[in-house]
Amino acid sequence: MEEMTKHGAVGLAALKAGMDRKTARKYIVAGTLPSEMRAPRDWRTREDPFAEHRDEVRALLRETPGLEAKTVFELLALKYPDRYAPGQLRTLQRQVRAWRAAEGAERDVVLAQRHRPGEAAQTDFTSTGELAITLAGEAFAHLLCVVVLPFSNWLWATVCRSESMAAIRRGVQRALFQLGRVPQFHQTDHSTAATHRIPEGKAAEGESGRWRFNDDYLAIMRHFGLTPRTTEVGAKEQNGDVEAGNGAHKRRIEQALLVRGSRDFASLEAYQLFLDGIARKANAGRGPRVAQELAAMRVLDVRALPEFREEVAQVSEWSTIRVKDCAYSVPSRLMGEVLQVRLYEDRLEAFYRGTLQLACERVVGRNGRRIDYRHVIWSLVRKPGGFARYVYREEMFPTLAFRRAYDALQARLPGLAGDVEYLRILHLAASTLEADVEAALGLLLAESGPLTSERVKALVAGERRPTVPEMPALVVDLREYDALLGRVGT
Repeated sequence: MEEMTKHGAVGLAALKAGMDRKTARKYIVAGTLPSEMRAPRDWRTREDPFAEHRDEVRALLRETPGLEAKTVFELLALKYPDRYAPGQLRTLQRQVRAWRAAEGAERDVVLAQRHRPGEAAQTDFTSTGELAITLAGEAFAHLLCVVVLPFSNWLWATVCRSESMAAIRRGVQRALFQLGRVPQFHQTDHSTAATHRIPEGKAAEGESGRWRFNDDYLAIMRHFGLTPRTTEVGAKEQNGDVEAGNGAHKRRIEQALLVRGSRDFASLEAYQLFLDGIARKANAGRGPRVAQELAAMRVLDVRALPEFREEVAQVSEWSTIRVKDCAYSVPSRLMGEVLQVRLYEDRLEAFYRGTLQLACERVVGRNGRRIDYRHVIWSLVRKPGGFARYVYREEMFPTLAFRRAYDALQARLPGLAGDVEYLRILHLAASTLEADVEAALGLLLAESGPLTSERVKALVAGERRPTVPEMPALVVDLREYDALLGRVGT
């Protein structure tokens, strides 16, 4: 149009506008913009394949609103064989969606809430498998206990092994001491076993349909002056702030890991410091709203709770204790005694009259076990006949090299004789260093000669024999002392 006002030549104006001459003439005659000439299409480009059964489809949807379009399509295909092809499903899905929008039943609306500063903290657990974190080269399966303040979206994340009471205690406590303030409410979802007594069967639920809080969780809430509350049953969107925060925070962690160039950490403490740094950086951008939250909250004026739960456990004749439905071996000299157990979220410590007897990683889940061969090897050596059917036999192979050694011994000395030889090797590992015995086993398994406990013992003794370093004789030059005395005299 601008070119036409300059010279009035349709061909030249069309050429400069990059369009056909006939298209340009059409726009000139119409005197309107191309976007204004488009009219909504009110005709079909192809025949509706469901026109014949449209009323039947609508009747099905009115009678059973929960039916999906795919289910309706399968019913039609079953009722009218050779009438419909799989490629027509998308057409029916569009029609069902349009019908529901125009004539369907009313739907539940998510009611956006206006959060008040400092009113509540929301806590939730989130999995981290997609991050592929390793500690000292070992895969580290874990969760994050995430605490969020909904008004400002302030967030703090704590590494945990499972959704346990110890994880709730540690995660909430770390967040509160990071803030230095306490909100009025602490909110979790309705199904968290760490905070609720989940009964067997729905009949045991309370009158309101909610499960009751367990005593340990209520004790934590009382200590910090928090009022516990949960989301409604089946209404996970009420915890939406922390749910959304989980995904966003894991994306931040993923980006930080890409920048770091490695997903391996030297220790759990190093990994937690890494996460704390990411959370502080994210929270720094929420300063003004966080300040409003802090101003509305009560000052944290209580001491930190111990991060463990104390229990007592009696040592059985198997030289084991059972804690939270899991078995742990202890030194056999403690059989029959009662131990004081400190159960942390990630580890376990057992004391006898104030002296530490066992410190190990906590077993996750139920009916697990952690058996140390060093606690029972002397009994096995004295009674080798019990090894074949020993309940904890598989725990007597600390590494793959020991398992391969046992198989090799059984191939040469089947039955009790092979068990005796292997138990002597295991006794040697308990008496010296397991790593030295493992290295000796690796050498002997690579050779063609027979594997025996005596050969293993000889190799270990050779590796552990100290060597005397050769040192040159020290030559003393007394002139250095004369020079030093001369400088002092001056």
